[in-house]
Amino acid sequence: MDSALIPEGVKRCPLPQFTKGLAVVGAVLLWGVFAMLLCWLKGLNQTNMNDYYGFALWIWADLAVIALGGGAFFTGLLKYILGKDELKNIINFAVLIGFICYSSALLILAIDIGQPLRGWFIFWHANVHSMLTEVAFCLSCYFAVLTIEYLPLVLENRQLDKVPFFHNLTHNMHEIMPVFAATGAFLSCFHQGSLGGVAGVLYGRPFAYREGLLVWPWTFFLFTWSAAAYGPCFTIFLTKLMEKITTKKLVKDNVIELLAKISGWMIFTYIIAKIIDTGWWAFRTAPEMGFQWTDFYNNAFYGIWILIAEIVVGGIFPALILITPKGRSSSTGLWIAVILAIIGVSLNRWVMVLQVMAVPVLSFDQWVLYFPSWQEIATTILPVAYGVILTALSYRYLPIFPQEKELNPA
Repeated sequence: MDSALIPEGVKRCPLPQFTKGLAVVGAVLLWGVFAMLLCWLKGLNQTNMNDYYGFALWIWADLAVIALGGGAFFTGLLKYILGKDELKNIINFAVLIGFICYSSALLILAIDIGQPLRGWFIFWHANVHSMLTEVAFCLSCYFAVLTIEYLPLVLENRQLDKVPFFHNLTHNMHEIMPVFAATGAFLSCFHQGSLGGVAGVLYGRPFAYREGLLVWPWTFFLFTWSAAAYGPCFTIFLTKLMEKITTKKLVKDNVIELLAKISGWMIFTYIIAKIIDTGWWAFRTAPEMGFQWTDFYNNAFYGIWILIAEIVVGGIFPALILITPKGRSSSTGLWIAVILAIIGVSLNRWVMVLQVMAVPVLSFDQWVLYFPSWQEIATTILPVAYGVILTALSYRYLPIFPQEKELNPA
């Protein structure tokens, strides 16, 4: 029965071996579910969040997976709107990654609000003056878009595709997919930006506060830009990781190189904008608020090294590798670049969530550091385990990689 569900013309590992692998990851998943239930049943006292850290590990993870999932909307934009047809061979996997990242983000938020049964208050009693309201609306709507984009892939399962209704529905959905791609890009630009805007408008937190254009601080634009720039690197990283695990070639090199090249130039331009923004904040915004920029880096944990790591190691280095033909065509160079890029954007989100809270802003304040409880760690690992399981099932039973059969003849 299992072999009848596997895409035609490709090989998969024996079902017992596959099941054992899922069982191991499933145990991690159950650990996370147990911690999640503790948070829901006993409350947020299961965490190490306090009056200093109202936002902590969960919100960092939320912002990080949303940024890394940005490869879905940007790859869709490139393929369906800008006509980069080569990306049709990786768009399915990009959509799957986006679906996992955004569903994980919503799950994290459901844990973080403490009373998930009141989650609907966000929509029914919306605070129209809050950027987080716009984030909630756009996140939910874009997840719906990703679900619609992922559905045709599910219906292309070998057995489901035999049903005429499903076959015709899939064909028709593919025909109008550019509409969903454009909608997804629109929604993503706004919620990515608003996540950055939340930090940028915090006048009482000078480390995060930024000037900007009308009501939008510069962080609004930088968050959108960085998601579009770094998201494809996460897609490339997971594609290459899948090839290592399966010992198969899944996507042709020209597809990876095109996505890497575009991502490289996006990171390059983003880092220039980030350096300008940081310089303006350091030498104008912070002094006007009575601070020197070094005041925000005089802690051993949040030292100047973290700024260098974000901009140079996680920004300039991967950008230079990816915009260079020799760099991105090298397997080692590509691995280094995408890993550094993932670390760079994740570090940026960490800084904008945790360092913002850690920096003292009153004369009698001091640096207060934070370490998450095991419940926070477990519930943060929970989406990772869920993502591994869904990726494994999708790869086994759905035509995720259109070029797999061609590249791996039986």
